[in-house]
Amino acid sequence: MMQTTLMPRVFMMKEKNNDIVLADPDPKWSVEAVMNFYAHSYPMLTTAKTVGPEIRNDTLEYRFETTMGTKG
Repeated sequence: MMQTTLMPRVFMMKEKNNDIVLADPDPKWSVEAVMNFYAHSYPMLTTAKTVGPEIRNDTLEYRFETTMGTKG
């Protein structure tokens, strides 16, 4: 019998050249809902875009990337 399992999601963001790993608050939430949830703690996420998912270490990795503070 074939079994399927859902890969856990991991959310990443950069802050001052450091990678920050954000846990998935609820696997049922959309990626946008997760970003809005974390925007209360990390205001730069209000202008971020989502990149991914990319499979790494048996997880689905999403990156929140912001253009805040860059020119061009």
